[in-house]
Amino acid sequence: MDKLSAAEREAGLKTLNGWVFDEAAGAIRHVFKFKDFSEAFAFMTRVALAAEKTGHHPDWANSYNTVTISLSTHDAGGLSAKDVALAQAIDKIVA
Repeated sequence: MDKLSAAEREAGLKTLNGWVFDEAAGAIRHVFKFKDFSEAFAFMTRVALAAEKTGHHPDWANSYNTVTISLSTHDAGGLSAKDVALAQAIDKIVA
C-alpha cells in the first residue's frame, strides 16, 4: 500500500465528515462525542467489526462519551487509501 500524495490526501479528506490531517503524525483524526459511555462503546464495537473485515485497525482512545480515532498505515509510512476507506466506513456507522 502506497502513501497518498498531498493531492490524493486532500481529495480523500473531501469525501470525509470532520476528519482532519495531522501533519506531524501523518494521520487523519476525528473526535466523536456520544450521549454516554454505552453509546461510545457500542460505536467502538461497530468500528472494530468494520476494521476487522478490512484487516486495517485504528489507533484510538475512549474516555467516557468521547472516542478519538487516528488512522494511518504504518507499512506505508503515513496516510494511505486504506485509511480513507476505513474513515468512510466509520462515517457511515455514525450517520
